Amino acid sequence: MKPRRLLHIIGPGILVAATGVGAGDLATASFTGSVLGLAILWAVLLGALMKFVLNEGLTRWQLATGTTLIEGCVEHFGRPARWAFLGYLVFWSFFVGAALMSAVGVTAHAIFPLTGTEPQDASTDKIVYGVLHSALAVVLVQVGGYRLFEKVMSVCISLMFLVVVVSAIALGPDLGGLLRGLLVPVIPAGGTAWTVALIGGVGGTVTVLCYGYWIREEGRLTTDDLATCRIDLATGYLMTAVFGVAMVIIGGTLGQLEGSGATLVVEMARTLETALGRAGPFAKWAFLIGAWAAVFSSLLGVWQSIPYLFADLWNLMRGASPQRTTIDTRSLPYRGYLYALAIVPVAGMTTGFQAMQKAYAIVGALFVPMLAVALLVLNGRAAWVGQQYRNSWLTVAMLAGTTLFFVLAAGLVVQGLLASAPAASAS
Repeated sequence: MKPRRLLHIIGPGILVAATGVGAGDLATASFTGSVLGLAILWAVLLGALMKFVLNEGLTRWQLATGTTLIEGCVEHFGRPARWAFLGYLVFWSFFVGAALMSAVGVTAHAIFPLTGTEPQDASTDKIVYGVLHSALAVVLVQVGGYRLFEKVMSVCISLMFLVVVVSAIALGPDLGGLLRGLLVPVIPAGGTAWTVALIGGVGGTVTVLCYGYWIREEGRLTTDDLATCRIDLATGYLMTAVFGVAMVIIGGTLGQLEGSGATLVVEMARTLETALGRAGPFAKWAFLIGAWAAVFSSLLGVWQSIPYLFADLWNLMRGASPQRTTIDTRSLPYRGYLYALAIVPVAGMTTGFQAMQKAYAIVGALFVPMLAVALLVLNGRAAWVGQQYRNSWLTVAMLAGTTLFFVLAAGLVVQGLLASAPAASAS
């Protein structure tokens, strides 16, 4: 099969994988591995499967009805759904935008410091690099369009996938422990919260909605394209799972790690340098470059795709009818949200928003179960999607299980935040 034809088939799935893996996912998987070891590998597979079921459901809805999931929710759940999602989207965009800019700034500083290696220099470089990468993403999205975006993302995910998987293999993990971790669901003592975080972090949250807009860019508009989309999504989430497994292996093999977010990734690179002996210096720089590719591809994916969601909502607010066409990336709503996404979160790189971050953590934990419930309702009505494309009993079971799991996850998040509230208020 020709490379261009292959990219046409699995391209949107690659975009899902590249966008869904950011600094937080890298840190969560590696840190969970360092704390709980290889016994928790099965959780990565379960998380990827859950996100596959969600994305397959929204794809089935879109191809069967000709409307995006947002359009379907607004049509069948009314105005409250529109305003609720708009509020969530703005909230999510600010904090995720700030986190991604900070993460890419930290990794870029580790590769090429601009002003020195002291902690205060890292803080300065983080902002400079974050702004530069944000501006670069805007240029790539506006000048190159979807096709250039797809190619850049494919290069980034190939680089990060290769580096992370090779690093995991080079560390020589215990094969017996690896197989047991993948096949035997066990939660080590005291590891429930980390297991929930690992499962929930695989494959992103709101970014799963963006797949519907990418397949429109590829010209997939009817149920004839459903089989291709399933292959595409399976490829994307398989890559996500392998990547997550590799990060858990690296964390579990290296042992106790310190730091958080992108700083943890930098610490992993330094630990790899020590663990791999003569190959250590090369491994360190290769891992940092791979981590940079992971974070920048996530930033670029968010910058390109999230404005689709806002533009879709904007059209609905103006009373436009749903159409089987792509969102005009030259339109004012798309470009306006892109520019806002690239500029406004800069404030979050220097200012602490402790209370808002707590609220964001709660809202983020609640998003996936709300999506699962929406798919249970929308794809459960033959009058809406057709008898052939209704949820099967297996899909219903998976969506119900996903809903219950993420409600549990949200409960754990709220419990943890409330438990830390006295300490936070005293500091």
